Amino acid sequence: MYKHLFGPVPSRRLGMSLGVDLIPHKICSFNCVYCECGRTTNLTSERKEYVPVDSVLKELKHFFSNNPAPEYITFSGAGEPTLHSHIGDVLVFLKKNWPHIPVAVLTNGSLFSDPDVRKELLQADVVLPSLDAATERSFRKISRPVRSLKLESYIQGLIDFRKEFQGKIWLEIFILPGFNDDIDNLNALKESLLKIKPERIQLNTLDRPGTVDGLRAVSRTDLERISNLWGLRNVEIIAPATEREDAKSYRTDVENAIRETLLRRPCTIHDLERILGIHMNEINKYLGVLENSGIINTTVQERGVFYQLKNSR
Repeated sequence: MYKHLFGPVPSRRLGMSLGVDLIPHKICSFNCVYCECGRTTNLTSERKEYVPVDSVLKELKHFFSNNPAPEYITFSGAGEPTLHSHIGDVLVFLKKNWPHIPVAVLTNGSLFSDPDVRKELLQADVVLPSLDAATERSFRKISRPVRSLKLESYIQGLIDFRKEFQGKIWLEIFILPGFNDDIDNLNALKESLLKIKPERIQLNTLDRPGTVDGLRAVSRTDLERISNLWGLRNVEIIAPATEREDAKSYRTDVENAIRETLLRRPCTIHDLERILGIHMNEINKYLGVLENSGIINTTVQERGVFYQLKNSR
């Protein structure tokens, strides 16, 4: 079982993606109410070598020596990847050894006010930051950032990164009713989007359990209404991951793949079936053993039973 890699998994935006997780669970600069990875236990903006960079590079070498190449390599996981002080070194290593595979970075964008962070990410092909609020009230309510982070510098960091970065920026906005769907925030978001100028603006909503009880998703109709309100041509609504016929990048060590995935985010059995490319009856055998051993938890949500590995990191 890898400690710092997971997947490849089918991403709604990137196809079959190998995840690179540089941050232990659950260290982040945000404590978002909707986070599928759980509550932030270490809310910080301090950058350091949270996991040994040599261990990450060793796992990458092993993976590519024993598995087909994924469509993307993606920095993501349970925490904010730019908090790792050597993310730039890992990016350089990837582009040197596997230059034909595009690299993406999923980030909340909170550290982009730091010129060093922006410089380190210039090696990436696609950066997918988030911006869920552009008014102070909504920002504090949904993102719950580290106290030192100011909304103005957060948005300015995204603007500055756009000016410096030659790759693509796909900006995600996560909408929750009662948190950030009021007209003041939506108008402020449009104003910020016009300044940031991302290639894509991707509207999303709740799909897995969050960190606060009683959260609900907005409807697709509501997301379309927001898109129409903004009147911007590059807004898209993120659809669920599609079924894939080509499963060459699927992992064959099923139990380890299940554990690596459930450690980072809760999944239903149908999610795992899509990720692993094998029948749910086979997956059920492994889930039964893991549940009876007390290794995983279950949560019942509107979309079904979600499984998640108990935190052991």
